[in-house]
Amino acid sequence: MSRLNDHFRGAARVLGFVALVLGVGAVFALIEPRFLSHASLNGIARHMAANGLAALGLTFVVIVRKFDLSIAGIAAFAAMSMGALIAAGLPLWAAIMGGLALGAVLGAVSGIAISYFELPDIVTTIAVGSICGGLAFLYTGGRSIFQNFFQSGITDLNDARLLGLGVSLWILLAVYAAAWFVMSRTRTGMAFYATGENPIAAHFSGIATRRFVALAYVLCALCTVLAVLLILAESGNAETNKGANLMMPAYAGVFLGAAVMGGTSVVATFGGILLITMLLDGFALMGVPYYYSDGVVSLILLGGVIAFSDSLREWITGLGLLRPRAARKSENRA
Repeated sequence: MSRLNDHFRGAARVLGFVALVLGVGAVFALIEPRFLSHASLNGIARHMAANGLAALGLTFVVIVRKFDLSIAGIAAFAAMSMGALIAAGLPLWAAIMGGLALGAVLGAVSGIAISYFELPDIVTTIAVGSICGGLAFLYTGGRSIFQNFFQSGITDLNDARLLGLGVSLWILLAVYAAAWFVMSRTRTGMAFYATGENPIAAHFSGIATRRFVALAYVLCALCTVLAVLLILAESGNAETNKGANLMMPAYAGVFLGAAVMGGTSVVATFGGILLITMLLDGFALMGVPYYYSDGVVSLILLGGVIAFSDSLREWITGLGLLRPRAARKSENRA
């Protein structure tokens, strides 16, 4: 019976989220009819691909109850590194593999420092991100890299279409599908969730919790590299500010999805990043200044954190606001 109730609650959350997305889309379409144009929808899909990959990587870190503030720095260093490899004449696949290898190493540095040496996650990732942001300037002193970009074929990742949809969107869907399968249908996914829910119990159950925390940071860095790769494909050059705007939408998408869906998951993050991207692109299409749209995203992030905060829910429960009405009545009668 309880399982059936859980299914009903899950279905109600999904339907409520779909209604929210349709409502937001309808409001933007009424205010700005171009929102539903083919060009606008393609832009939303393209922007969602980069933001969604960064948010997916962050999902693994949030599931193990950690934070990663190195996303912008890793994105900048990876962008300039892949740009330098492309400018040197290396094949595109070699540049991509080089960027992914660099991301894996940087993610492992953060993950090992946090999991095995028990350094604080926020301080460690800020330090790693700052170091990476500085290293990004070593290649050209801050100048952009554009040599060999069009000859390498990287822009095809942005321009090519498959079944009428951009290749970048297909990449996003493929990565999310693989992540959903791992997190929902394998023991590895169960180990990630167990590590985040109760690391002590998970450890005594035979789960290598430190290894999974470190792996979460590696996956986050790899997804960040894939996200900045799509940004390079769209712009046609590499700059030190590539990926600077990835972190805020990523966090907002993860926590908004968790608040709406009732927990952090791959599906929740996909829904959250869809809504965030719709908001950002809708505001841009309406000509709203970026600082207003960033403020809205920040408020959404704050609301999601509050709604997903265990300590806040416990505090409210302590005030008696979340206790069942019947329990409160029985206490009053007593």
